[in-house]
Amino acid sequence: MQRQNDREFREELVKLRSEHRELDEEIVRMEASGTADQLLIKRLKKKKLALKDQIKAVEDQLLPDIIA
Repeated sequence: MQRQNDREFREELVKLRSEHRELDEEIVRMEASGTADQLLIKRLKKKKLALKDQIKAVEDQLLPDIIA
């Protein structure tokens, strides 16, 4: 059962990282264009930050803290 959960977490992690990378590329393209809507860029950055938090949460599920 644990293996199935780990596999699901890893699949979710791949998906979230891919989404994060795509958002980053989109933000860079928009900023480079010079004519991008700053409000839209700000929203995309917030979404990217939320994805980063989700990635961290999934990573914590895969690698729980070990109290020594």
